[in-house]
Amino acid sequence: MDRVDCIVIGAGVVGLAIARRLAQAGREVIVLEAADAIGTVTSSRNSEVIHAGIYYAAGSLMAKLCVAGKHQLYEYCRERGIPNSNCGKLIVATRPEEMNKLAAIKAHAEANGVADLQMLSGDEARALEPALACEAALLSPSTGIIDSHSYMLSLRGEAETAGAAFAFLAPFARGRVTPEGFEIEVGGDAPMTLGCDLLVNAAGLSATMIARLLEGMPLDLIPPAYLAKGCYFSCNVKAPFARLIYPVPEPGGLGVHLTLDLAGQARFGPDVEWVDRIDYEVDPARGERFYPAIRRYWPSLPDGALMPSYSGIRPKIVPPAVATQDFMIQGPQLHGIPGLVNLFGIESPGLTSSLAIADHVADVAGLGS
Repeated sequence: MDRVDCIVIGAGVVGLAIARRLAQAGREVIVLEAADAIGTVTSSRNSEVIHAGIYYAAGSLMAKLCVAGKHQLYEYCRERGIPNSNCGKLIVATRPEEMNKLAAIKAHAEANGVADLQMLSGDEARALEPALACEAALLSPSTGIIDSHSYMLSLRGEAETAGAAFAFLAPFARGRVTPEGFEIEVGGDAPMTLGCDLLVNAAGLSATMIARLLEGMPLDLIPPAYLAKGCYFSCNVKAPFARLIYPVPEPGGLGVHLTLDLAGQARFGPDVEWVDRIDYEVDPARGERFYPAIRRYWPSLPDGALMPSYSGIRPKIVPPAVATQDFMIQGPQLHGIPGLVNLFGIESPGLTSSLAIADHVADVAGLGS
């Protein structure tokens, strides 16, 4: 049986960031990925937004790691030429009764360390975005967008330069805790058994299943898994906005928001549908619900402009009645198993937070700086 210092399960953006961080700390790292390439699941099915850290619960891991990760991510992109745009975002109140909510959002963001939000009147918001309909708005200057694929390629390249190795089409089959660390059985066309001292479960949608397949992991510490599907729709006309547009949040979500890609093309979503299985089909009929929501802030959206685009699934660890969750990053201090770090519920803002999550995992694993 071959033995390495560290095995990272999952080559999504978070797994890549962790592999890079551990390899640069001098650890011998192998990344196991069930798919045939990096970032094929949740990491390639999102809005590619660099989030500011506005909405997350004060003191939560999401809030702390998003705010820290945002600054790290912009610096990383700047130093390496990763395509991104610090385009900003407007959170818009489209009805008078929503205006008070903007002040509450601003106060909440400031508690999270986001001190750059600016309150705008309707006229001030329209001076920035003339096609916008709103009573008032909050401007978030530190929100942006990124080419997530270029970012993931860079993380992989730097991980490999530091000595990390990647095994694709190599699904985790089962594992067990041993006195020496961990023994991992890898499936696929070339099955093998690997030993390691440090095991990082960064498998996204599969993280809870993998934890259950690890003999010795306390089952009562593994959260339940839920799937929240979100559909995105593209637009067959050029949207007249240079910034992302988000309505004031509504119960259960952030509303139908407009995001942009780096070419300036608009997309809308995601909506939320709790599902029992992974299925990425987009029902065109769901788009009909988007029109009235979008027209509250973009009244001139033409009929027939929305087209089904793609969908993603959030790895939830809370049921629909709760919906809001925090990242769960379990280290030995929580489960008592030396060398094991489980990452559960790593949904948005996982992309934004990825570098900060990697630093946090290194700390939890006892590697420090």
